[in-house]
Amino acid sequence: MAIEVGSKLQGKVTGITNFGAFVELPEGQTGLVHISEVADNYVKDINEHLSRGDEVQVKVINVGDDGKIGLSIKKAKETPKRTQPQKPRKPEESFEQKMNRFMKDSDERLTSLKKHTESKRGGRGSKRG
Repeated sequence: MAIEVGSKLQGKVTGITNFGAFVELPEGQTGLVHISEVADNYVKDINEHLSRGDEVQVKVINVGDDGKIGLSIKKAKETPKRTQPQKPRKPEESFEQKMNRFMKDSDERLTSLKKHTESKRGGRGSKRG
């Protein structure tokens, strides 16, 4: 049986390096699970996730022209698609409503800014007579 990209296989970890783990596949072939393909989160030390002799399910992600097989443990896991709960939609505001709300907020901020800067003596916004 030829190893095909996308196929899921059972394998045994035969070696661990600082950049990944070698997994023996059926028919004696060996592939590499890069450290970035071990888990969904960041993996600092692969030894915290895998040990020699572990049985793992892997997915073939690439097969090089030179025969090197790239594997992934995290892609072999069936992950159900997450659906975000639907938020109740509020009715869309018209452009005029949005503009009116913006102008009101803007006027309030300008009034507040003027009130605070004019009340300080000698400041940039003070009136000199």
